[in-house]
Amino acid sequence: QVQLVESGGGLVQAGGSLRLSCVASGNIFSINDIAWYRQGPGKQREMVANITSGGSTNYADSLKGRYIISRDNAKNTVYLEMNSLKPEDTAVYYCNARKYGLPFFSYWGQGTQVTVSS
Repeated sequence: QVQLVESGGGLVQAGGSLRLSCVASGNIFSINDIAWYRQGPGKQREMVANITSGGSTNYADSLKGRYIISRDNAKNTVYLEMNSLKPEDTAVYYCNARKYGLPFFSYWGQGTQVTVSS
């Protein structure tokens, strides 16, 4: 089992920045990658970025250049730095940890709300 706890969300004005944190605990050695997803009001959940255990990163095309995902292995924490925020970035942001192979496991955090005011 893996537990994920997100934090760092809040209310920010357009153009501002926030840094989200996702702390992992439990059987973290089984994790292959950790991703950030978001779900805006009335929208489907979408992947924002992910980082593998080897440090490779991927981003949603629309967010490249504004969002940065990173990890601190010593703290078992993955960060999502969000810059130049826009009202359309308003969403609940979720952390997702995945173990590939058989069996496949996917773990979710409870989410953290990010609200960007215009």
